[in-house]
Amino acid sequence: MTILCPVDFSAGSAAVVVLAAALAAGAGSELRLLHVYELPETGAAAVPADCTALLAGLQAAAGAAGAAHVSAGVLRGEAAPTIVAEATRRHADLIVLGAHGQTGLSRFLMGNTAEAVLRTAACATLLVREPANS
Repeated sequence: MTILCPVDFSAGSAAVVVLAAALAAGAGSELRLLHVYELPETGAAAVPADCTALLAGLQAAAGAAGAAHVSAGVLRGEAAPTIVAEATRRHADLIVLGAHGQTGLSRFLMGNTAEAVLRTAACATLLVREPANS
């Protein structure tokens, strides 16, 4: 079994990773952490330097929470379709994804990656509500 856990490095990301790690540990599953970043059309194609360090910290937290098989990666693209494509490519059985709980104008302006993933992923998707101030 494979669990995909996309992270955006918000304040609630660590809690989502710990929950995903506990699920992975309980099921003997592989846990794949994923950060998707977008660059402006004129931006460089390099992975942002802080992504690697932040992912390493979350990977360590997942290991400390009991997940035995944890890997992490960074992809460039639009968040929701990239997450869904990665879940398909890795034959993920579950996506564990933080939901910021935005409503109204902030949801309209910022979009809702979690909702788009939920609507389009072929596998089960668990949305974990993060505090509104994260």
